[in-house]
Amino acid sequence: MILLLGGTAEARELAAALAGETRVVTSLAGRVANPRLPVGEVRVGGFGGPDGLARWLTEHGVRAVIDATHPFAERIGTSAVAAAGRAGVPLLRLQRPGWQPREGDDWRWADTLEHAATLLGDLGERIFLTSGRQGLAAFAACTRQWFLARCVDPPGPPLPPRIHVLLDRGPYPLEKERALLAEHRIDVLVTKDSGGTMTAAKLTAARERGIPVVVVRRPPRPESPTVPDVPSALAWLRHRMTP
Repeated sequence: MILLLGGTAEARELAAALAGETRVVTSLAGRVANPRLPVGEVRVGGFGGPDGLARWLTEHGVRAVIDATHPFAERIGTSAVAAAGRAGVPLLRLQRPGWQPREGDDWRWADTLEHAATLLGDLGERIFLTSGRQGLAAFAACTRQWFLARCVDPPGPPLPPRIHVLLDRGPYPLEKERALLAEHRIDVLVTKDSGGTMTAAKLTAARERGIPVVVVRRPPRPESPTVPDVPSALAWLRHRMTP
């Protein structure tokens, strides 16, 4: 059995590629109400930390773990490395490359969402937040700016006092992003460095409008073998699974 820590487009692509080849169980955190489900078996919920995950790996005879979680899923990524080490199971991190600024971009890097909130004072008044519902609390003390926050599920408090929540799910085409920035007169974009193409159009739209972008850096991850794409993960896995 392969345990695939999922929730990303890459995880779904990998699960589909392995269908019929070997048994794969995709684990989802359960933080999204109606997640896009991959092909094959799905497990929803946590494992009880590194010790619980290590026990699960041993009890289920897992032969390899693929961590294809979101670049900002720091907790499960750290637990996975520790658990795989304790259980003696090989682990591979499948992580899409981060975004890189292009000519014409005006990017400001932040270490955390809280740091990003402190950078807004001199940048603009109408902020487009695309950092997810769980990060909105970092901006709750920003009383002067108006926020447009795009989330998959409705957020809970605390929230900024002046906020409009847009419930939507990617991918987001460029024309739609252009229209959104224009309609709401956005003058600052805040995003995590998620990478990939599904949500990258907003960066192009911001570049075209000449508005600054606050980009939150990815959190550090424990050292582990890492590949940037699904074909590389398949090659690693098939080499491991060869008798």
